[in-house]
Amino acid sequence: MAATQADQFPRGARPLNANFSFNKSVSEAGANGSRRGNVHFPRRKTIQTPHYLALSSRGIVSHLSQDMMREHTSVTGLYTALEDYIEKAPYQVPSIFGTPAPLHGSPLRQFISLQQDTLLVLGPRRSPPLPCPASNTNTAISIATAVGFRRLESTDYVTAVQKLRPDIVLGLGDVVVGQKAGPKRTEKMGDRTLAWMKELTIAMNGDDEGFPKMALFAPILPIELEQQMHYLDDLREGLREHLSGLFLYQASSILTIPENLSHLPRLSISEPNSPHTLLYEISLGIDLFTIPFIGAATDAGIALDFAFPPPEQSAQVKGPQPLGIDMWSPEHGINLAPLRDTCQCYTCANHHRAYIQHLLDAKEMLAWVLLQLHNHHVMDEFFAGIRRSLDEESFDHYRTQFMKSYELELPAKTGQGPRIRGYQFKSEGKGEPRKNPPAYRSLDDGREKLEEATLPSPSLEAQNLEEQGFGEKAPEAVSEHEGLIR
Repeated sequence: MAATQADQFPRGARPLNANFSFNKSVSEAGANGSRRGNVHFPRRKTIQTPHYLALSSRGIVSHLSQDMMREHTSVTGLYTALEDYIEKAPYQVPSIFGTPAPLHGSPLRQFISLQQDTLLVLGPRRSPPLPCPASNTNTAISIATAVGFRRLESTDYVTAVQKLRPDIVLGLGDVVVGQKAGPKRTEKMGDRTLAWMKELTIAMNGDDEGFPKMALFAPILPIELEQQMHYLDDLREGLREHLSGLFLYQASSILTIPENLSHLPRLSISEPNSPHTLLYEISLGIDLFTIPFIGAATDAGIALDFAFPPPEQSAQVKGPQPLGIDMWSPEHGINLAPLRDTCQCYTCANHHRAYIQHLLDAKEMLAWVLLQLHNHHVMDEFFAGIRRSLDEESFDHYRTQFMKSYELELPAKTGQGPRIRGYQFKSEGKGEPRKNPPAYRSLDDGREKLEEATLPSPSLEAQNLEEQGFGEKAPEAVSEHEGLIR
């Protein structure tokens, strides 16, 4: 059976211009364990792993323009989702499909104005995805677009991949979002995912000559090994030579990866909620991450404040330190220090806490721009420290210190961030409170109070006006001579 399935695909047509190499692997059990490597892709920056991909909304990192990202961050890879661009399909051809691009170039890259040396990764859904009311079918997954929920047919996904031509493509996975799949549901997940992977593989291998080959990452499903054994067998045998990497919905699924696929890079879209979770997943052997809490912290007005390895604490500091600084706090209103004393990001080099707190209080967009630049810089330095510790074989030691040095969770949100977009939450039904405060308020309130007030007579003395609360009598001036006498 395995030989028959493998014969369905063209031999020697592996869609792999990417290359993943290990510098060092630290493992105590088989092929799993923290590891250090490099992802090479022609004409793109080499990504040293472990590292992360910046998350985007319609191809843009929230609050940052492409020139800001290029000049003031060290982002080397970007993740974007197809559901961001196809809100009017299938009734209208998405405008992104008509984007002109250089010969053999990527219309997607042109559409979002992404610099040429940044790795571009396309998946079907955002990270994190919004739960959809409808279930997946044998031929489609449910998605949430800017104008509502709909289904994305696997054939439409294949067409989009061929037209948009990203560097890396994530295959369709039949997963349940927001709840646990039941026994009957899990029986279908592997079969559906396998069928969609075969369809995508055949299409990608049938591209015209001259086009750069796209790299294909296969999903590892968030179910038990026995429940996806047939699917994994096909990945290991029939599809193995066509795969460039793997991606996981849950980091624990790494234990189900077949041994002959363990050399491939692993991308986690498991929604880690703190740097502690990242360190744990790195210890399992994850190479690349999508990290929603970076943008969530920025929206909440929180400046990330942690480092790896953790700095030594002074005798005055007791207990775990917070992972971030709540910039809504009034205590920063007169603080002229940077967000972090040792930080070299654009924000800390040019602005102080009092300025950022003022911007937040005034609801100025620049506040979130500066926080986003800072928070991405903190994450860049965090992963750079992790890679150094892996090279020096001190990762486990510093990970233990990090757990003792910092609180387990990020600070809670205390202020009102930028307006929440529709794809960031699911409506619960009638009577639900508004997610965003009203942008405008009625002025009738003030007019009614003014009408009810008793206006003073023009003949009243200043003392009487003060007694009625309409003014305050100015103190009498004191001459310099009188002041000296007193």
